[in-house]
Parts: sequence; structure tokens; C-alpha cells
Amino acid sequence: MAIDFLGLEAFLSIAERGSFRKAAAHLNLSQTALSHRIRKFEEGLGLRLLARTTRQVTLTPAGLDLVARARAPVEALNTAVAELRAGAGAAQQSVTIGCLPTIAVHHVPRLLADFSAAHPAVTVKVFDNSASEIAERVARGEAEFGITIVSANRWDLDIVPLMAEAFVLACPVAHAFAQRPHLAWADLEGQPLVRVAPHTGNRALLDEALGARREAMDWRYEVQHLATAISMVEAGIALAVVPRLAVDAAGTAGVVAVPLRDPAVVRRLGVVSRRGVPLSPAAEALLALLRQRFRPAPPARARRAG
Repeated sequence: MAIDFLGLEAFLSIAERGSFRKAAAHLNLSQTALSHRIRKFEEGLGLRLLARTTRQVTLTPAGLDLVARARAPVEALNTAVAELRAGAGAAQQSVTIGCLPTIAVHHVPRLLADFSAAHPAVTVKVFDNSASEIAERVARGEAEFGITIVSANRWDLDIVPLMAEAFVLACPVAHAFAQRPHLAWADLEGQPLVRVAPHTGNRALLDEALGARREAMDWRYEVQHLATAISMVEAGIALAVVPRLAVDAAGTAGVVAVPLRDPAVVRRLGVVSRRGVPLSPAAEALLALLRQRFRPAPPARARRAG
């Protein structure tokens, strides 16, 4: 049988105050509405809980038994609901996102500066992880959304494209390649190269794009993070094929980015979120700023000849 919580609430309020008038005022009801609620509650139980005269209200034996049994659980339920409401309010004051390290270094600081100016009471937590780790954190609910490499193999995530970014050759400014307007992959054969580990999204994209051609390259070193690869380039140990943002994020004057062709390899970045789960208002606001930052600039209008 479904529990008539409104009726139970009305009964306990009368029992605690000993008066229909006081209970009605507490519940913000008319005495007529309160009487109707109690009558319906008693009819549902098949028991008379209150004995009402013109002067007073008393509890029947069944009413006394119900008060003893119901008061503590109802108080615990009210406490739980109040704590959940308080927790929801606190949760809305924080946002957790996932983000590729290159995006985190190059874009997130300015993004969060704008967000904090508009929402100074909201705290933000950023997981700057690999593409696979970001997808897992979003899927588990540890992050509300993530900025990562777009992958079509996640049925449980919604994906919104954000931008496309080319892979380039990172090389020292003193290297002969640094002055070239662009390079072909064949130019890299025989050059010592550093690449990131197989579990990363960037490595998967390069391996798929190059196919068997990757076996002709001299992959002398392997690291876990793009920042480490850039540091090795700066030291003159090896060259690295990395997303353009990795070079920009490093901010190293001794390393330049040279476009690669034949083939040109591009990674597509997007925003992932849990399918069917709405974002919190704070996360929506942060995502709106993110989209605005990555929105392509409108083309310049040609000037009319005067």
C-alpha cells in the first residue's frame, strides 16, 4: 500500500501541537483542508487515530501507537531531505571538468579567469588527463564534461565538435628543418624522433594515419607526455610530431613548429558529456564561455574601392 505522506505529516503535526488550529497554521492549511487530509488518512488505514471534541483533541490507542512508531523515521527523512538540498546547493557552487593537457595549458587559464569574473563563488576542478582518462571520468560522473579528442566508439557519451588541429614537426630553431615552410613525412626518415606512449589518443591517431609508413621512422624515444617530448626537442635530442597546441603551450623560444604534409594529420577536439545527464547551471555557463572562445572568427569583409 502506498504511504500517504501528507496525511502522516498532518497527523503528526496535530499530535505534537494538540490542536487542529495550530497544526493547520504550521502546515499553512485551512482547518477544513486539514480535517479532510486526516479523514482520508484514517480511511486509508481503516483506523481512527484522533478523538476530537469541541474543546480538545486526544489520540486513540492506535494514534498513540502510530506516533511512537512514525515520529523517528519521519524526522530522519526530513533531516535527509534537508541535507540533500544543502548538498545540492553546495554542488552547484563547484564544477569539475576534464581537459587535455595542451588545452589546459594554452586555453584554460584565460577561460577560468573570465568564468571567475562572472561567477566568483564557484570553484572549478580540472582533470588534465589523456583522452581515454577524460572519457572514463566523464562516463563515471567524476567530471561533468571533458575537452578531448573526438572518438566515435563511446555510445554512452554525447560529443559536440569544437575544433580541428593539425600535427606538426617540433624541431629546434637551429635545425635545418626550422626554415622550411612545410615538410613531408618522407623528410623525417633517418631523423631521431620521440613519440608518446601507445595508450594515448595522439599516438593512436598518428599510427592509424601513417599505417605501415611509421615503421620507416626512427622512433628513438618514447615518453608519456607531450610536454616531455617538447623538452627533449629543446635539448636537441630528437624531433617530435605533436599537435600544434603542444608547441604553443610550451612557450619555448628554442622550438618551432613546421607543418607536415603527405599526409597531413589532424586531430578533432570536442566536448564530451554523459548521454542523457543534464549539466549543472555552473557547468553550462563554463561550457558557453568555452564555445565562445573556440568560435571561429568571422571572415573579414573586403573593402570597396573608393
